[in-house]
Amino acid sequence: MMKNNSRVHRRVIIAAVLGACLTIGPGGAAAQSHKSHAVTIHATPKYPSGFTHVDYANAEAPKGGTLKQARRGTFDSLNPFILKGVTAAGASGLFDTLTARAADEPNTDYGLIAHTIETATDGSWVAFHLRKEARFHDGSQVTPDDVIFTFDTLKTKGHPFYKAYYASVVKAERFADWAVKFTFEGGVNPELPAILGQLPVLSKTYYATHDFTKTTLQPPLGSGPYRIVNVDPGRSITYERNKHYWAKDLPIKKGHHNFDRMVYEYYRDITVMLEAFKSGEFDLRAENNSKLWATGYDSPPLREGLIKKELIPHELPAGMQGFVFNTRREMFRDVRVRKALALAFDFEWTNKNLFYGQYTRSYSYFTNSELAATELPSDEELTVLEPFRDKLPPEVFEKVYRPPVTGKRGIRSNLRAALRLLKEAGWSIQDKRLTSKSGKPFEFEMLLVHADFERVALPFAKNLERLGIEMAVRTVDSAQYKKRLDDFDFDMALQTFGQSLSPGNEQRDFWGSKSADTPGGRNIIGIRSPVIDELIELIIAAPDRATLIQRTRALDRVLLWGHYLVPNWHINAFRVAYWDKFARPTIPPKYGFGLDTWWVDPKKAPRIKAAQSGSKS
Repeated sequence: MMKNNSRVHRRVIIAAVLGACLTIGPGGAAAQSHKSHAVTIHATPKYPSGFTHVDYANAEAPKGGTLKQARRGTFDSLNPFILKGVTAAGASGLFDTLTARAADEPNTDYGLIAHTIETATDGSWVAFHLRKEARFHDGSQVTPDDVIFTFDTLKTKGHPFYKAYYASVVKAERFADWAVKFTFEGGVNPELPAILGQLPVLSKTYYATHDFTKTTLQPPLGSGPYRIVNVDPGRSITYERNKHYWAKDLPIKKGHHNFDRMVYEYYRDITVMLEAFKSGEFDLRAENNSKLWATGYDSPPLREGLIKKELIPHELPAGMQGFVFNTRREMFRDVRVRKALALAFDFEWTNKNLFYGQYTRSYSYFTNSELAATELPSDEELTVLEPFRDKLPPEVFEKVYRPPVTGKRGIRSNLRAALRLLKEAGWSIQDKRLTSKSGKPFEFEMLLVHADFERVALPFAKNLERLGIEMAVRTVDSAQYKKRLDDFDFDMALQTFGQSLSPGNEQRDFWGSKSADTPGGRNIIGIRSPVIDELIELIIAAPDRATLIQRTRALDRVLLWGHYLVPNWHINAFRVAYWDKFARPTIPPKYGFGLDTWWVDPKKAPRIKAAQSGSKS
């Protein structure tokens, strides 16, 4: 954590405050605190205490019917909390959390298992007062001991992500009547109450006889709106709505989870999966392949209006997707080399010829948000960056980063610039191959998990070949891909870094030096930068929204000029195709898809059922 800074005011933003109170902690000391029905970061919640339901849900939505979806690859585990295994789709939704996030606010969580969130005004702790009606699927009560057990288990035995995410939380302990208190270590960290609200609660009794550290295909004991009723290992999984779900009438849940059954079918091949959709084998498909979206859905059901294709806009930050360099590899440690390879990727050609012009180039690690560094540094941002001037490239202060662009003459001028950079870095052409001073040729592997990305990677490889570089393209199955990334066993790989509107502790896992040495950590690039480490801590400690924006832009700028990846592209809408048997609320959520608020329309369903049966036959 960052040391205390006298210029940074300690401040925790807890909204819709019911009033300040004087609390006597376990040690007997008095501490002023606030109680609320919601917790938010640098904002005020939209919904007051006593609200009935969120605007983007229909409180009267009918229950019933089945939603069938498909996933690519396979699965071998129902334990979503450990490093080992590939978890089945939907498994994390078996477990309720202390709070639930609203999808029409940037970062606001309302009480779920907890009915009240109590936070010390000095930011040193948060307590969650639990609902005594909260139940696991076997009818047993969710208790403070379950919450404490969950926190301790995730931090010590769970996926490495949790150790980093909860790094600033010292302990969890019983507090007052039916409450759990989390104590923080020194430093300002206003995101921690919201982070802990997202804690999925596990049953201490259940895991007394089940090994938490192992993969399993035995359905675990959860507390959420669905339970597992059928598992065909690696092929399909079926969830059934719990009609006695304890939280079904809570305001944050009203109008959600309307399908009686949810089924996920697994396919190895993307073409087979699309054909299965068009023949009625499953109901809904979110498309991420631009070619298939443009050309792959034409079919009698689409022409007859039985299948709908729709772009559903959203306001989510796009984050960053890119071809990432593993800087643990000797060839990628020189920033000039990384910059040179990025010059060889022709986005304009790719977008026109492969993507049907559907995408926009990503320009920031916080694309599509106010957090992106899209202009020269402001005075406030320069104040953040100035202490690191001698450790940063001058471009951070003098230029706005933009990904390489190919002009009317194509990629040739970019390749010439790339070759100059490579020569500066000590590489030279020998027998038409780029070679190091020691005589080693420049060759590496691009690791992919989806074969449809090969059509993007292979033209990139062709451009690199013109520089004397050999890039082999290798596609592996999802289990092997995950294992190799967890072990940092790759040269270059496709990776996406999703971002929220309130970045914080998760940035340690993305870019922090400690995460670079932790198997399974998200810092697969291998960044080890004291400057970036300090900027992350400044973001975590931001006392207000304006400061958070400036500090995040500073981090964005430093990451961009580090040339740690080849930026890809984004689209500000969900591409969704579905059989027209659904209805959904008139008001969509701003920051999500909102599928959990859809329902099967009883008037449409019979026609679609008949059509799907006909297509299958």
